[in-house]
Amino acid sequence: MDDKRIQQVIDIEKKADAVYQSAISQATRLPLQAENEAQDLIAQARVQAEEEAHTLIEKAAAGEESEQISSDATERVNKMETLASMNLGRAITYVLARVVGRE
Repeated sequence: MDDKRIQQVIDIEKKADAVYQSAISQATRLPLQAENEAQDLIAQARVQAEEEAHTLIEKAAAGEESEQISSDATERVNKMETLASMNLGRAITYVLARVVGRE
């Protein structure tokens, strides 16, 4: 072989070695990169899930608070109705007595 051909073969081998080294480097980096990206996705999913959980808890608490307010209001209305019905008889008697002129 002449020197030119030998030099071409050496250059081709150097290029092949560079491509091989690059492939090994990428093969080493890719699993680490994939692991990092997976951890980032997991962290993002966790944050999103926590936010959704907080929102659901707030809605549930608001619902429970609304139910409590409604229950308290119903209880007050019932007490007022009871008091009103107790006093209604006396009020009617008083009005009739005034109309008839007894008082």
